Amino acid sequence: MTLRDEVAQLIFIPFHGAAPNSRTREYRTFLRHVRETRVGGLILVNWSNGRTTLRAEPYALGEFINRMQRMARIPLMVSGDFERGASMRVNGTTVFPHAMAFGAAADPAFSRYEGEVTAREARALGVQWVHYPVADVNNNPDNPIINIRSFGENPEAVAAQVKAFIEGAHSDKKNFVLTTAKHFPGHGDTAVDTHMNLATIAADRERLNSLELVPFKAAIEAGVDSVMTAHIAVPALAPPDLPATLSPAILTDLLRKELGFKGLVVTDALEMGGIARGFTTGEAAVRALEAGADALLMPTDPDAVLKAVTAAVQSGRLSRRRIQESVVRILSSKERVGLDRKRYVDLEAIVDVVNSPEANEKAQEIADRAVTLVRNTGNMLPLAAPERACYVIMTEGRFSTEGQVFSQEVHKRAATASVTTLDAGLPREAVDAAIGNLSGCPNYVAATFTSVAAYRGAVGMLAGELGHALELLIATDKPLALVALGNPYVLRGFPKATAYLATFSNVPPSEIAAVKALVGEIAIRGHLPVTIPGQAQYGEGIQVPATINAPAATNSVKQ
Repeated sequence: MTLRDEVAQLIFIPFHGAAPNSRTREYRTFLRHVRETRVGGLILVNWSNGRTTLRAEPYALGEFINRMQRMARIPLMVSGDFERGASMRVNGTTVFPHAMAFGAAADPAFSRYEGEVTAREARALGVQWVHYPVADVNNNPDNPIINIRSFGENPEAVAAQVKAFIEGAHSDKKNFVLTTAKHFPGHGDTAVDTHMNLATIAADRERLNSLELVPFKAAIEAGVDSVMTAHIAVPALAPPDLPATLSPAILTDLLRKELGFKGLVVTDALEMGGIARGFTTGEAAVRALEAGADALLMPTDPDAVLKAVTAAVQSGRLSRRRIQESVVRILSSKERVGLDRKRYVDLEAIVDVVNSPEANEKAQEIADRAVTLVRNTGNMLPLAAPERACYVIMTEGRFSTEGQVFSQEVHKRAATASVTTLDAGLPREAVDAAIGNLSGCPNYVAATFTSVAAYRGAVGMLAGELGHALELLIATDKPLALVALGNPYVLRGFPKATAYLATFSNVPPSEIAAVKALVGEIAIRGHLPVTIPGQAQYGEGIQVPATINAPAATNSVKQ
């Protein structure tokens, strides 16, 4: 391999999984990077149509991967975040809830199962490298980007879940995937979205050892294949303005030498503000390699990276041997997942692997087990008369599909129940009118959706006039059950709620689980995996037995 070929193997570029027309500029750019630049791999990302976030379709994804693999001289490594299983990026796959739901269920066997299914579905779709589990300990309630992506705030409990997922993903040698512990050395105690700016962990080394590093140590002991860096500054370890991604003290001295990690070190996306605001694409890539990274994920300009890294080697700033160390790790990983023997997706086999009834049933069981009752004044829940309650669904956007499943599940059990949907884009006048129309209701259930999203910049709370709507409901002095479908810290803003139920995820199985819990179809058994400041402590959870029999089983929900 030439030096240029070696550098190219370190570059991983994003793709959407949809097949663009071969005459488009997008396709020609892809073709050039794969066939001529010879990048090392791809990472699957979502995209927007201007209204909503879109995911890949299984067959289109497989066909596009096959097309790119045919163009590649060296097989491409295909990766994806897959934090809720493949469903995070691909439609028609098993929909698991967020990591924090697993933390609330508190059974590592569930994470082990998710690892097994994620590996099986990923390999069927042509993905060999999963950027999961999240090893961050979310001990900062104001964290705008980790939050429910973390298993919780207890480092030992997080470590147990991280270990279990890795074991599950490695359990079937025929469907082996590379796993990733992220975001090193720990992104949980931050209040800045690193997609936008550089965040800082102010902890001293003793706290890092006892909290942030605990899950990463467990991941390494469990045989994790890669570690993803965080675009955060850690003054206890490196200069206060230097992201961990670019720090030799963090990636080489701490991760490689002290913790003994020998696998792949992959940067978080180099297009993110935590890096891009302080460094050019080429300089960031060179510094990441100097620090000890192997894979350069999603640089804004792959050509600039190729030019800058090649020039750094030619000038002596980087050694050729340093580049080759990373190339060997990447090529060895490709061989480990069998890309030297099979690089193409079996399109006909996809249907019999993804979205199996058994996996969906288990995913629903996990969502059910995660439901946690934090407050239940007057034993409001389960609802004594579900058909008489008024349900107000608060979604994050006008075109969101959030709440649709919740509404359907309510009407399955209470056909005449009042269900009102409000979105964050409504003006106050419309909100006032909608709440005014509910004045005759004896009690309320407010189902609030608060997801974690990049570039939002703040922890997910009720946006627009939805907070005002909730205050109006509370002001009626009628019983109100607040259901948090996502960010569990919402209770901080509305402490007067009569009852508080958390699902720790906004996926359809969690919507179903919430309704089942509200009407008494399932026992409520979850425990808080985080502390809600001023409201509830870690580990709390009111245990309530089921009070009624569930209706006949329905078809599994697809996302």
